[in-house]
Amino acid sequence: MNILHLKKNNEFQTVYKNGKSFANRCFVMYVYKNDLSENRLGISVSKKVGNSVIRHRVTRLVREVFRLKGHLFNSGLDIVVTARTGAVGIKYSDAEAAILHLGKLHHIIGHSELNEES
Repeated sequence: MNILHLKKNNEFQTVYKNGKSFANRCFVMYVYKNDLSENRLGISVSKKVGNSVIRHRVTRLVREVFRLKGHLFNSGLDIVVTARTGAVGIKYSDAEAAILHLGKLHHIIGHSELNEES
């Protein structure tokens, strides 16, 4: 499944202003319904998190979680994942658990699919 990305600042701002957010130690996830049949993902990692190597590693981890687990999420959503300083140095399994945890809080993960996954 190909992942569509949010790229423009106004797309991010729409999600920030109108969407709902939940946070955990590593990430903040903003979710806003779009009028598409697919999800769009935006990833934001500020300079507070670390240098460019660290920021790009966190970005790649988030992108990989959505590549492998994106089928679990309901469709028609704009999702912005913002990294917090707790995301520095985490392993893939921790990033996956943190993102799926936020998805459950937002009620955007189909429960039947999640039970099959476990």
